[in-house]
Amino acid sequence: AWVILMGIEHERIHLETSSVLIRQLPVEWVRPQAAWPACPMARHQREAVPANTLLPMPGGTLTLGKTDDTYGWDVEYGRQQVTLQPFQASKMLVSNAEFLAFVEAGGYQDARWWDDEGWGWCQFAKAEMPTFWVGTPAMPDQLKLRLMCEEVAMPWDWPAEVNQLEAAAFCRWKANQTGMSVQLPCEAEWAQLREQVAGDQPDWDRVPGNINLAYWASSSPVDLFAQGEFFDIVGNVWQWTTTPTNGFEGFNVHPLYDDFSTPTFDGKHSLIKGGSWISTGNEALKSARYAFRRHFFQHAGFRYVVSSHQETMAPNPYESDAMVSQYLDFQYGPRYFGVDNYAESLVKLALDYTTARGEALDIGCATGRASFELARHFERVTGMDYSARFIDVALQLASGEDFRYLLPQEGDLVEYRQVRLKDFALESELAQRIQFVQGDACNLKPQPGRYDLVLASNLIDRLRQPARFLRDVTPMLRQGGILLLSSPYTWLEDFTPKENWLGGVRENGEALTTLQALQRLLAADFD
Repeated sequence: AWVILMGIEHERIHLETSSVLIRQLPVEWVRPQAAWPACPMARHQREAVPANTLLPMPGGTLTLGKTDDTYGWDVEYGRQQVTLQPFQASKMLVSNAEFLAFVEAGGYQDARWWDDEGWGWCQFAKAEMPTFWVGTPAMPDQLKLRLMCEEVAMPWDWPAEVNQLEAAAFCRWKANQTGMSVQLPCEAEWAQLREQVAGDQPDWDRVPGNINLAYWASSSPVDLFAQGEFFDIVGNVWQWTTTPTNGFEGFNVHPLYDDFSTPTFDGKHSLIKGGSWISTGNEALKSARYAFRRHFFQHAGFRYVVSSHQETMAPNPYESDAMVSQYLDFQYGPRYFGVDNYAESLVKLALDYTTARGEALDIGCATGRASFELARHFERVTGMDYSARFIDVALQLASGEDFRYLLPQEGDLVEYRQVRLKDFALESELAQRIQFVQGDACNLKPQPGRYDLVLASNLIDRLRQPARFLRDVTPMLRQGGILLLSSPYTWLEDFTPKENWLGGVRENGEALTTLQALQRLLAADFD
């Protein structure tokens, strides 16, 4: 049943995106249809367009995430609690008339109002005004608006349809004009605005706005559909936000459509909210979470807020480095065939032998799982690895960020996975007990009597000088301290010159195992 609904909703998406593509065709290639009428209401005199104003919003704590029983995409599920400061929001969407002021002020020629991505697009596109405006900004009274299948005299009271880069540039310009922190809303701010609209699509007897193809095949005046104290919180055009699309806590990829949302978790896709005149089905729901690249065009406009929120489009792609992905899955991935997690098992074993639990060293920590587990029981933990890349991953996890990785499955097929400390009941205060450092196990700084436990996991047979490591690490343990070595003893000359192997060789014709060599090397200092 889910697959059938998925197909239906996917076609609804294609209906809307196709209408945008049709709108970008040469107008002589298309014809208006009586079944798809444009809105007949429009003000063609700029002076007649009502002025936009700001209205206060209370802020407070909101919980985001889909809870209704309608169809949803995987990115809509999970939970995220957000605390908002009070803010102000524009009563209406930004109209063509309001946006014209930015155009006439030379906004498309002034790099001050654009970020690097936006200015790069503006220069590449040679943009002077919104894409769907037809004519020249030097003669505003002769401008027309391209609709899906026709060009009409500019409806100055319809919403300005722009990409996110243009909308953000307008906000920076307006902030400079007004001295206020004008910006696009974040997802949570739109969600609080959405509370002004009662119910949701399945419950509506009468559609509250220009949405769901209930009225016209075009936008409509920005002051036509009142919703609470505001207009067009839902419908008319999509509304750009500052929020990069991401998964909420508890997000899981749906296995039957594993690349619907995850490729957009790259910091380059902004959420759009509220739906447009052609948004139907899931797109028209309060819980919908669709996102586009910031330079893309949709039936999308914007409203602005005066807000203290700070949100940036920081890249957060899926890790594709094979070694990092393998270690992440080894240390944080699912338990295959009921086998216990390796790092957890080592720490449990260590706890059977340690009584003093002041400080522990996890050497060869990789992406840090054993370090995090040790932090549950030790006052201080040092996680050390030779790979700076591994340490960077561990630091990112320790900072509370999620980390995504790709795991090869078959041929070109991959599985998208995500790691969060919260999923393992590892809270930020535990992470604060850990210091992750890059270090060489064969060149350790002398630190006599510092540690109650040294854990060396999958390390001894990956060192160029394993005997030196054992010699240097021994005095770093306090009296009564524990050295825990875990290894498959797969000695390879790629890592360790054969003359430095501790075992796995014949000595005077007799087999010498690594365990025998370790007992010989450590007997003088350890029980």
